[in-house]
Amino acid sequence: MKTDELILEIKKLPLNEKLKIIETTAHSVRLDGERKQRAAAAKSRAGNYATDQELTAFTTLDGAAFYETR
Repeated sequence: MKTDELILEIKKLPLNEKLKIIETTAHSVRLDGERKQRAAAAKSRAGNYATDQELTAFTTLDGAAFYETR
């Protein structure tokens, strides 16, 4: 369905349904924006994790046996 057709169909809906569409769409747009921001932040900091030993200090434990004590 094209955008113009979708808009025409939305105009036919009662107010409460139009508001539901607006709320759902706004929420979706907000989540997409947040995901893009997190992805960009992770990408910009990826180099730090390759070179900064303070950020990777605990990776020396990778593969080590873990024993839980109680």
